[in-house]
Amino acid sequence: MKKFLIGCTLALVLLAGVCVASSTPANFSGTWVLDKNKSDGLPPQWQNIESYTMVVTQDDKQLTVENKIAGGARAGGEQNGVSGEGSGRRQGGGQAGGQGSGQAGGQRGGIDGGRREGGFGGQGGGRGGRGGMGMGMGTATYKLDGSETKIESAGGRGGGATLKAQWKDSGKVLELTNTRSFNLQGSEMTRTTRDRWELADGGKTLKVKRTIDGPQGTQESTLVFNKQ
Repeated sequence: MKKFLIGCTLALVLLAGVCVASSTPANFSGTWVLDKNKSDGLPPQWQNIESYTMVVTQDDKQLTVENKIAGGARAGGEQNGVSGEGSGRRQGGGQAGGQGSGQAGGQRGGIDGGRREGGFGGQGGGRGGRGGMGMGMGTATYKLDGSETKIESAGGRGGGATLKAQWKDSGKVLELTNTRSFNLQGSEMTRTTRDRWELADGGKTLKVKRTIDGPQGTQESTLVFNKQ
């Protein structure tokens, strides 16, 4: 009986250890480079870029994504809904109705950019700068407790975005949601982007399934990043 009790105790301890390990959420920290050949549903303009890199830092409380683009000045792009001060011309979309070359130009650039990029119109215009193909802006921070973060648009022109992160599948999957509101020629519009992050290949690959719902309809894509 004593041996039996000892055996049961050891089994419970091991089971508890397995449960704790399985409940530990995935860690996406690292430098991730987009693999265009393995990705699916990318806008044609993305083929112009030399590289798109996400630098991700993560702790128990938050996840921060810093986006970097090299080459392809006209690739532009908004990953997740918060655009910034773009050129407002044909640079892949500045801030809709925002600080481009005149308000009308900014508005037109924003909507045209969203149309050309399959909904990825974004921050930084194109100019090969901060790119904005990452989580809505050059750098975005998400709280990992499920609470929302609200960001006002630059220049005090109204609109803004709501960021939210939620763990799924016992911490194996992280869903990032960015809902952006903006005013286009007097009409209030909303664009919502949902990214589903999941590690693969022993943590060497990051797969992002993206769905964008906006004025131009719904666009879906799968982005594959390799860890550097």
